[in-house]
Parts: sequence; structure tokens; C-alpha cells
Amino acid sequence: MGTTWRGRERPASVPAVLALVLALLATGCDGTPDDGPAPRPSASSSSSGAQSAARVCAKPEPGPDRAPEGAVSVDPGVVGDLAAKTRNSPAHTTFWLMPGRHRLESDRFSQVVPKEGNRYVGAPGAVLDGRGTNQYAFGGTARDVTLSHVTVQDFAAPHDEGVVNHDSADGWVIEHATIQNNSGAGLMAGDRQEVRASCLRGNGQYGMNAYKGDGVIHDLVVEGNEITGNNTGDWERRRPGCGCTGGVKFWAVQGADVRGNWVHDNRGTGLWGDTNNNDFLVEDNVLESNDGAALIYETSYNAVVRNNTIRRNNWVEGRANTDGGDTFPYATVYISESGGEPRVEARTDRIEIYRNVLEDNWSGITLWENADRFCNSPANTSSGDCTLLVEDTDRCARPGIAKAPLYADCRWKTQRVDIHDNRFVLDKTVVECAENCDRMALLANYGTYPDWSPYQGERVAKAVTLRQDNRWHDNVYVGPWRFVAHDPSRVLGSEAWRAAPYRQDAGSTFRAGEGG
Repeated sequence: MGTTWRGRERPASVPAVLALVLALLATGCDGTPDDGPAPRPSASSSSSGAQSAARVCAKPEPGPDRAPEGAVSVDPGVVGDLAAKTRNSPAHTTFWLMPGRHRLESDRFSQVVPKEGNRYVGAPGAVLDGRGTNQYAFGGTARDVTLSHVTVQDFAAPHDEGVVNHDSADGWVIEHATIQNNSGAGLMAGDRQEVRASCLRGNGQYGMNAYKGDGVIHDLVVEGNEITGNNTGDWERRRPGCGCTGGVKFWAVQGADVRGNWVHDNRGTGLWGDTNNNDFLVEDNVLESNDGAALIYETSYNAVVRNNTIRRNNWVEGRANTDGGDTFPYATVYISESGGEPRVEARTDRIEIYRNVLEDNWSGITLWENADRFCNSPANTSSGDCTLLVEDTDRCARPGIAKAPLYADCRWKTQRVDIHDNRFVLDKTVVECAENCDRMALLANYGTYPDWSPYQGERVAKAVTLRQDNRWHDNVYVGPWRFVAHDPSRVLGSEAWRAAPYRQDAGSTFRAGEGG
């Protein structure tokens, strides 16, 4: 397995009803505003029936055309007016950005530093423009700030840093906003942050980077947004194996509701949870035409993934890896060293994947466990992090790691994953592939290092395949599906997949080229 799918570089530690426009998805996003990035080619038509999605980039809801009562008006003709009036006004002030392009002072560190409870509301056509000069739009540690109906664009945030809520302050609400054409992350996240009905488009690294350098993010809501065209900087090529991109990337988030979003045409992964996330609900999203996986859940715990439409993802990365001779089953939904854990409190003690439609993606679902990746192993590329079950990471060393409870608790385990009542559809003429785009997988590698590892050999492969309660059942398969079990060399037809010793997909239905 390539290093780009193993561990990830940790980011630098730096610091009212929703009006959704619903439309049938037919040929992708059209009618984008003139000031948006040119849309990337999209293959988002569906033969299985269209679903509604949040098309908020094409038609953002306009803000109020006059100042709300008691609001401070901000003049786009005065450079730095927004930052100055923020400094000179008390906490809990509402600011109304008049129509036009608002600018900050020319110093690259010039930014708006809100006070607690401030509200920033844009008039129709209100744009805060960084002109490729300013690094950050809104920063500081003030809680409970609201940003709505404003376009924030052309800021030059450094790698792994963000433009809006740069310092990951808590309780922010971003709604009906457009955050586009920035470098770095368009948006960072803090505790209790809500991002609703917004357009996160064409940002250089992430649409949103849910990362808090000094701790854990709790209770994040990402709802009804359009997240598209991000990672314009193509960072996975610039820093191979960094794992530092995504439409949205989640790090150490405890409790997240990700629902009703349209995540499409991102360069790389759509949604990516990486390192000690827990208690995720991913539902009612449309995830399509992303170059990489639609969803990655890596070294994390306890999640529900349901009622999503997932189509035409992973064509670019899946094909590139196959053309490069890699036989690993690169998947559209990729569960990597993640599983259900009853000892970590959440709304479920499993990873439950059900009632989703996966159509014409490059492969389906892969459950993977890296035998060499555990606390203190050089293969643990999550930069020194350990599992949520071990407080003293130094204990994960020989000789104690070879015995209970550390033998189990020092590694992230792909376990208790329940995949059922999904519909998997594959037409190879649509995907334009001859092989290796048609696989489900449950596997691990042969453990080899370090020399003190108690997980060498086939121990992990046997455990993840046969003993860790990972199950497919009651699914519908349409198309020529194959199955990988134990290790990448063991490719099975449906009958062998359902037979001993694997006994997968009880109650499932196979149609058209099901294999044998």
C-alpha cells in the first residue's frame, strides 16, 4: 500500500431558517457567479435518479439591503473600515457591510479581530477582498461570532492555516457565506461551530480545516453547504503523502453532524476524518465527482454514515494508482484503522454504513488496517498521536505492549464495522476502466516492523478479516463486483466472499456479472 494512504502529516499548531436553494442534480453546477472560479468539468449525471442538493454557490441567499436596527454600517470606500470599527465598538455589536468590495490595510497581517458575540452581516454584493495580500480575514479568540451573507475571497493564508476563524475560536456561526479563491483553508473550526448554507469553493488547500492546535473540537455542525473545487494548490502532489487536503478535513473532532451538503469536484478527497475523531453522523449528503475518495475515516472511532448519494468519485486517484501498478483496492469510502469502540462514548459503538447509494465510483468500500501502525511505531505517521484508550503513550513499548491490555489498546483497530442495506452500482463503460475499479475489500498488510512490534506476520490480517466483527450484509450489488479479503493478493468472486471462512454479505443480492 502506498504511503499516501497510510499516515498523515499533522497540521502546524497556529493560530433564522436556512434558505437552501434545492435543485435536481443533472449535469453538475451551472450558473456560477462571475467572481467565482471557473468550474471544473463535472460528470454528475445519475442513472439511478437525481437527488436534491444544496446549490448555494450558484444562487447564494442575499443579505439585507439595509442596515439591521442598531447595526454599525461599514463603508467599502474606506480602506480598513471594518477592522477599525470592530476595534472601536463594544462586544456584541452587529456590523452591516454595505454593497461593494471591502479592503483591509495593506499589511499582510491586517485582519478583523472580532469581540465576543459580534455579528457581521453583508448586504447584497458585499465582498471582503484580501487582494492576494492579506493572509487572514477574521482571527482572534473571541467566542460566539457570526458571519453571514458575506463573500470572503483572495486571501493568502499560509499552508495549514485558515482565512476565516483563523485561530479556531469557539461558538462561531458561518451561514449564507461564500468563502472562495483563498490559499490555505477557507475556514478553520472551533468548539460548537456551525457552518450552514455556505459556499466553500476553490480554496487552495481545504474548504474547511477542522483543526484546533491546542486541543479537541467538540460538537461541530456542517449542514447544507456546497463544498467544491478545493485544493487548487494540488498539495498532495507538492507534498506526497501529506494527507493535508480535502473538501473538509477533520482532526480530533468529538461529535460532528455533517448533513445535507453537496461535496463535489474537489481535487482529492471530499470529506476526510483523520486522527482520533469520534461520534460522527454523515447523512443525506451528495458526494460526487471528487478526484479522490468521497469519504475517508482514518484512525478514528464510532460513526454513522447513512442515506448518502455517492457517485463518480475517485476516478482520478483510483486510475492513477492502478496505472502506476499499485494493486491496493483504493476505494470511494475508505475506513482506515477506524472502528466501533464501546469504551469511547458516542451515539453508536460501531461504524454503521447503511442506506447509501454508491454509483459508478472507482471501487466501493475498503476496510483496512495497517499492521505496522500503532502508538510509537515509526509507521504511525500521525505525528506522535496515540489512541484514545491510552493516556501515557510511553507505555506502548516493549515488553508491555505484547500483553493485554496494551496489545489491543495501543493500536487503532478496524473493528465493529457494519455495512448493510446499501446499493452498489457499477457500469465499467461509464467509469471507463478495464480492471481494479470493481472491488470491495477487508484486509491488512503483513506486519514487518519495527523489530519490537508484537503485530508482525499475518496476525492483524487474520484479526481484521475474521475476528473483529466487520460485516457486509443485506446489500444490493449491480455490476461486476469483486472482493478482496485478508491481503491484496486474495481477490474473490461473490460466492467465495459469502462462503467460509469469510461469510460476508449474507442476505445480499447480486445482479449482472456477479462472479462466482
